[in-house]
Amino acid sequence: MSVKKTIEYALVALVVVLIAAFAGGVAFLRWAHGFSARDEPPGFEKLLARRLRTLAFPGDVRRLGNPVPASPEVMTHARAHFADHCAVCHGNDGRGQTEIGCNLYPRAPDMTRIRRRWSDGELFHVIKYGVRLTGMPAWGDPNSQEDDRSSWEIVHFIRHLP
Repeated sequence: MSVKKTIEYALVALVVVLIAAFAGGVAFLRWAHGFSARDEPPGFEKLLARRLRTLAFPGDVRRLGNPVPASPEVMTHARAHFADHCAVCHGNDGRGQTEIGCNLYPRAPDMTRIRRRWSDGELFHVIKYGVRLTGMPAWGDPNSQEDDRSSWEIVHFIRHLP
């Protein structure tokens, strides 16, 4: 075996050992401290979670437009629906600063920030299908057009949060 190949194998082995040591250190710290929803997740965990959440959207969802026309009646219905179903975690203002929202893991997102980054289709998809391994449930009957309409109305409401 050449010297170059030996150095390459040694570097790969070193990287593997460093990754294993890092993972072992993180696991030890978690074991020593335990898992808690109160802990702020480390930066790499937040980054990974955001990336995985983005991958959870089907490709065509981003391009979906809201089929429900906005109107005062729609906003009235959506506000009441949001207050009944969403505000317990997201707050009436959508910022997620409720006792439940602040103690979920991951935290309930600030909808006033999310609405700037997500399309109507992405917001609808999260409302209808939920987000696995979080506190966000899937809402409504998946085969009900009336429930879909209510979810689209909520999208209008989120777009108009203060």
